[in-house]
Amino acid sequence: MTAFEDLSLLRAYLCIVECGSISAAARRMRVSQPTLSRQLRALEESCGIALLRRDTHQMNLTEAGQRMLVDAKTIIGHAEEADRRLREDHTMLKGNLRLFATVDLGQFMVSRMIAAFLQQNPGVTASLSMSNRPLHMIQEGCDVGVLPGRITDESVIARPAGFISLGLTASPDFVRNRPPAKTIDDIKSWPWISLAGSQFWGPRELPLIGPGGATRVLALNPVLESEGVTAIREAACAGLGLTLLPDWLIDDALRGGSLVRVLPRWRAKPLPVHVVYAGQRLLPARVSAFIDFTVRHMTAEMNRWS
Repeated sequence: MTAFEDLSLLRAYLCIVECGSISAAARRMRVSQPTLSRQLRALEESCGIALLRRDTHQMNLTEAGQRMLVDAKTIIGHAEEADRRLREDHTMLKGNLRLFATVDLGQFMVSRMIAAFLQQNPGVTASLSMSNRPLHMIQEGCDVGVLPGRITDESVIARPAGFISLGLTASPDFVRNRPPAKTIDDIKSWPWISLAGSQFWGPRELPLIGPGGATRVLALNPVLESEGVTAIREAACAGLGLTLLPDWLIDDALRGGSLVRVLPRWRAKPLPVHVVYAGQRLLPARVSAFIDFTVRHMTAEMNRWS
């Protein structure tokens, strides 16, 4: 062991020097004098040189003792400051949050939610990464993510935060150019625009739930696949095909007339939303607070659209 590995020995040495004697230092530290003497000997042995000269009347520092005093003060000071920062990190809402979300959810709901959290907690800042292949973000050091769909990574903790309501939709011109759709069979041959990603639904089959809980599976043969629902919405508005989109994303398009619902009594199973974070990490206060805030906020937002 080197002289600087055991902070308790350095603290004992500093106290002896400050108090001027081992007996006075022992009283301040509330330990026995022999115990403090053993700690001083242990420190000097690890140094390989005497730090103090002692006689019956006084105690003086050797040249090595003077250098040790300066270094010990610096090391103890750094250790105490690091401990203070660490405690603040886990008790105070301050510091930077590293967040991630899928692109479309991040651009709309998550960005607004982060803004609300930061306004309530002015000591916190945030950085937001957006990706439609996001689960590697935890391994890259991000704190929290907001993800739709099934969670396939067992290494993360995933807290439920509501469900996304989904419905069939297309442009009015697209619908007018086809025979009226009254049943699932009527739309089986329609061109389909599909959302890519195994965490959502099968690549070629979409289960739907209809009146009275009836279920049917719509076979998919997409003319376009995309990882982004905003891109799918724009393709649907352009009249490319039929698609399934979240209600929160198409509200303006429905009210503006660029999209209409198709078979509105048939819906897909709601898509879960999760707040994910690394399970093995000790979470700072800002991260724990943001997780709780996000679960409440997203659940309320999803319920508003369901």
